Amino acid sequence: MINMAELLNKAVNTKNADDRLEFFKEIENMEHIGDDITHQIYLELSKNFITPFDREDIHQLATAIDDVADYIHGSANRMLLYKVDIITEPIQKLAELILQAVTDLDKAVRELRNLKNIRAIADSCVRINSIENQADYVFDRAVGDLFAYEKDAVQLIKYKEVLAALETATDMCEDAANVLESILVKHA
Repeated sequence: MINMAELLNKAVNTKNADDRLEFFKEIENMEHIGDDITHQIYLELSKNFITPFDREDIHQLATAIDDVADYIHGSANRMLLYKVDIITEPIQKLAELILQAVTDLDKAVRELRNLKNIRAIADSCVRINSIENQADYVFDRAVGDLFAYEKDAVQLIKYKEVLAALETATDMCEDAANVLESILVKHA
């Protein structure tokens, strides 16, 4: 997931359209790999009698992480399909916030292995929530500016769709953080 967010960041920060296209293709490939991993987790949950924590929590966490990957991919896909060639500062900022949130999510998930460092998990969850709030602000300002200054309705719709997908990726990170916090409560 971090790799997907890094690729998204590279894609929105490059001036080269061919490089951007390659980054988008790599994101799509990673999303398919992620789907395979998620399905493998579901399969293993149905076969294994003993799990490190509740099956439902593992299922919810895997689903939440898959949703993050889906929205990163969806954001890239919208930029590609809608031919969004001019990458705006809010798009770049939202991609950066996604990378920050995904990095914290990765740290927190890695700490689940032994549940000894509950504080580190909780701190990551708090940072993810803060990042999501920042993304809301960036999104709201960007959409407000679109309605104020963009006179071409098609362009307005394209950019609003891309911005919405990017912002939703941060929402999905927050959802995953909420699952992690629920796991912490059960194991406190």
